[in-house]
Amino acid sequence: MEALFYKGAEHIVDVPLLKVTAVSVAYASLGKTDSQEKALENLSFVVDAGEQIAIVGPNGAGKSTLFKLLAGILKPDEGKIEMLGSEPDKHICIAYVTQSNQIDWSFPVSVRDVVMMGRIKEIGLFRRPSRRDHEIVLHALQRVGADHLVNKQIGELSGGQQQRVFIARALAQDANLLLFDEPLTGLDLPSQEAIFDILTSLKADGVTVLLATHDLHLAGEKFDRVMLLNKKIMAMGEGTAVLTSENLLKAYRG
Repeated sequence: MEALFYKGAEHIVDVPLLKVTAVSVAYASLGKTDSQEKALENLSFVVDAGEQIAIVGPNGAGKSTLFKLLAGILKPDEGKIEMLGSEPDKHICIAYVTQSNQIDWSFPVSVRDVVMMGRIKEIGLFRRPSRRDHEIVLHALQRVGADHLVNKQIGELSGGQQQRVFIARALAQDANLLLFDEPLTGLDLPSQEAIFDILTSLKADGVTVLLATHDLHLAGEKFDRVMLLNKKIMAMGEGTAVLTSENLLKAYRG
């Protein structure tokens, strides 16, 4: 198979963007317990470039664990994850936005600095950003309609503005795959719609989005496919086919 090298990682041509095969991970591997009970069990699915997929399921279903596996932060106990043919931790083109309650919003950092973090692996830890890096950061903020916030402290922003900034950071990183862990929590409807408008605009660039949400209506209406997860994949496909009463009762245990 033909392969290209992009930012230090091998990108195999004509393979799915993301391929997950028989992946399992035990709670013990997450440091939560000595039990070998599975946090995720036998997950297999394929994601093509440009797809936008919602991941839904009850609390404790394993959505955050799945994202950490896809981002290369965690390793599966069993199975294999391939991002364009390589393990995800070899890539810098995966952007992971964690839940907002896991971010220290009081840390004194500006919007410019947050978006520039997307350039760190490109720049290196001990080099100063170049003029081009600053131009990329500003362009990313312009694209999400947040360039007027460039000098604001991140903690001063509304929830919707913060999510725009994190999307800009992913754009500055030149990410192919965006992983959002419940980014809509606490946002009002206009802010949610603004985020979706931005994500929709990324499809033309082939940017792939996986987004965890508890909002089943939005999942079924706004996304190409829906994954219904509760440690196992209960169903995956178009929203109307996945979000049936039978599937939801099975996943949410009534």
